[in-house]
Parts: sequence; structure tokens; C-alpha cells
Amino acid sequence: MAAPGPVVAIEEHYLDAEVYAIAGGAGGSLATRMRDLGAQRLREMDEAGVDIQVLSHAPPGLQRVPAAAAADVARRANDRLAEVVAAHPTRFAAFASLPTSAPDHAAEELERTVRELGFKGAMIHGTTDGLFLDDARFWPILERAEALDVPLYIHPALPMAAVRQAYMGKYAETHPTFATAAWGFTIETGTHAMRLVLSGALEAFPRLQLILGHLGEGIPFLMSRIDEALSRDTPTKAFRKLFTDHFHVTTSGFFSDPALACCIAEMGVDRILFSIDWPFVENAPGVDWLRKFELGDADKAKIFGGNAKRLLKLA
Repeated sequence: MAAPGPVVAIEEHYLDAEVYAIAGGAGGSLATRMRDLGAQRLREMDEAGVDIQVLSHAPPGLQRVPAAAAADVARRANDRLAEVVAAHPTRFAAFASLPTSAPDHAAEELERTVRELGFKGAMIHGTTDGLFLDDARFWPILERAEALDVPLYIHPALPMAAVRQAYMGKYAETHPTFATAAWGFTIETGTHAMRLVLSGALEAFPRLQLILGHLGEGIPFLMSRIDEALSRDTPTKAFRKLFTDHFHVTTSGFFSDPALACCIAEMGVDRILFSIDWPFVENAPGVDWLRKFELGDADKAKIFGGNAKRLLKLA
């Protein structure tokens, strides 16, 4: 069964050798697959029916590169990624890596990659020096993203060590994914998003657009509870309004009919984007799942690729 329209997957990772040497990340066969930006990756896309991957560096990326080196490393890494996209312009697009430890440089690098390299936004992995993007020092990045009309993808990274110790304790050793994909990523990235809503940043930058993976890191499923509770003491617009005006959510690594149905009900179909989270998750299960999901072809085509083409201005 063919997809109703182009399939655009927007949380699909790669590794840059220089960034990886400084920041580390996944090893073994995952690292090997992420280094491939040619025949093998394209073959796996073709086999699953993925037309376009929006490439982004795997975590922790530039968020773990010290400020003294980050700006130069980011420029070189983004230039190398631009060469990959130029070699396969109908199959790849890109999110920039930003040197968030040097926020002013990060804002300039975002503008350079969008205006000169044709990148579609940027991906940021978790905290920088223990701080979330709600901290005012990072607002130049938010301001520049709004001015450029490109989204920022807020991606998980490991929760801070103190959080892992307090919340996961010994279970981070006996069940490592408890601290990562099973729970740690969700609470860390959901907290990141909520802090941005509560900080006033979204009122300051009313056209800013943000993306969360994994069907919104739990927030759509808790929307009513969060909105009602915060309305008791939050002197701002309702949480639901701010969140649904500024955030998109993707299907990365979360191929569940009830979960997607909830997101459609809470967010609206125009705010949902397809992604797989390759290579942490395989291509075919994600594509096959959405093909079979009970939804009209017009709305399914929006999720598969139409919404991404609109948000990222893909040709």
C-alpha cells in the first residue's frame, strides 16, 4: 500500500567525525550506520518508501562542545553537511548544528546556514551547560529563528547527572533505557518545552515555531491536566493556546495508533509531522504503521510529508 503523497522523515540522524570526537555519542553499529550518507542510507530509504530525510546530528552534538571551540566546529560540521545535501538535493535536507555554548555565534550560524546553505532550521539536544533554552542568554537564538521563519527542533539528551541519580538511581544501571528513551528523555524534553512556554519567550517571539519528537514528549496526553493546573496561577495565555500555536510534534520512534489519535485530537492534524528516528528505529515499521493508520488520505498525506514541506519550505 503506497503512501498518499511524498514521505518526508524529519528526525533522521547522522554523525560528523569532528563533532563525535569531541562530544561522543552512540557507538558500535549505530555509529557506523549514521556515518553513511550515501548508498546504504539511500537504499534503506528506498526499501521503506522514504522520499526525503531531513538530516540532523545525533545527540549530544554541539551542545556538549565547549564555547571556545564550538563556533568553529559548528561551521565546519555544517559546511560538510551542506556538501552531503548538495550531492543528493532531492533526497536530503538539513537541520543545522548550533554552538549554543556561545549563543551569539549560534544565532549567526543559524542565519548563515539558512541563508547561505539552504538549511531548514536547527536541532538542539537538551541542555547547554546545565541550562534550558528558556534562559535569557539563549534568546538571541530564538529571536533569530523567528526572524528567519525556521523552526528549532528540541531533541532529547541525557537528563543531567543529578536528575538521573535522584530519579533513576540504580535502575539506570539495571535498565539503561529507563534513563533514556523509556522515560528520561521524555521528562527532560517535556520539561524543556514547558519551561519555554512558562518563560515568556513565546510571547516575546510570537511567530517562533518549535518541534518536539516522540509525539510531543508526553505533553499532548497531559494537555488538559497541565492547562487546568497552570491556569490557577499562571498570569499568561492558557498553556494549551501557547503550546498548540508554537509547537509541532513528530512521530519519531512512537508508532502507536492511540497515541497518534490523541495528538490529532489535541494538536490538530496540521501540527503533526512524520519522522522515524533512524537509525535508533528502523524505517519500514514507521512507514508501514502510518500507511495503515485509519485516517483519510488527505490528512494522512499532510502527516507523511505535506506539513513538513509547508513548515520547512521544502521544494
